[in-house]
Amino acid sequence: MSLNPASPEPSCYKDVRSLTRGLDLLKALNRAPGGRSTSTELAEACGMHRTTAKRLLETLRNEGFVRRGEREGQYYLTFEVRRLSEGFEDETWISAVAAPLMQAAVRELLWPCDLSTVEGGFMVVRESTHRWSALSQHRAMIGEKMPMLVTALGRAYLAACSPEQREALLWLQAQRSDWIGDLARDRPAVDRMIAETCQRGFAYNDGEWIREAHFAAVAVPVHCAGQLLAVLNMVFPKAAVSEQDLQNRFVPALQRLAERIGKDSRSWRE
Repeated sequence: MSLNPASPEPSCYKDVRSLTRGLDLLKALNRAPGGRSTSTELAEACGMHRTTAKRLLETLRNEGFVRRGEREGQYYLTFEVRRLSEGFEDETWISAVAAPLMQAAVRELLWPCDLSTVEGGFMVVRESTHRWSALSQHRAMIGEKMPMLVTALGRAYLAACSPEQREALLWLQAQRSDWIGDLARDRPAVDRMIAETCQRGFAYNDGEWIREAHFAAVAVPVHCAGQLLAVLNMVFPKAAVSEQDLQNRFVPALQRLAERIGKDSRSWRE
């Protein structure tokens, strides 16, 4: 059983290529440092001719989604892009409560954080401070899917959720035919990992996720009125943070942030 997102259903309508390319440009601009890039760089990133990219960017500029930057040929996103999501109300507590608190905590935590919820056997990043942290080495993290068993986010969630939900999530992982499925079927190892996480008081990943082997992370659960709401992590290059600083400084700060998010989320949702 594959846990990859299902393929789009066949459509009787022909794709509008210019719309697809325009959306590709917005995505590339969102991934660019500071949301700024030149038409030449964007054309290269999207695999299109520079003249085509320039024409589409000017169309987006006329509609108010991008503006010209200070450098020749440079563009950047406007707040009009964010307005596109105003009708999306799923988990609005994240933008209303979690995002401002996470941004305010950047000064104390320094390293970037991600807020994640579970979806389809993956941890999905719902909010992130990568765009605000000067120490971030990643961009455009929102929407990223993380494996459960080899990330601090997933380990924290498995340790904090109910036994019934944990069994269901582990069953999903065990259906996979890749190395993640092999890990999930090694139940004694999974049980040890969960027990160690509970005993430690926070989840830890020291580069076990192959795609991010040079990075470590810690993660803690976010509870609201006794309900597991999300998981919050802090990401940093391996060996960049000492064990003493992790234990005495960063994990307590992350736990305070998680507690504040949970407390304020309850007040907001009521």
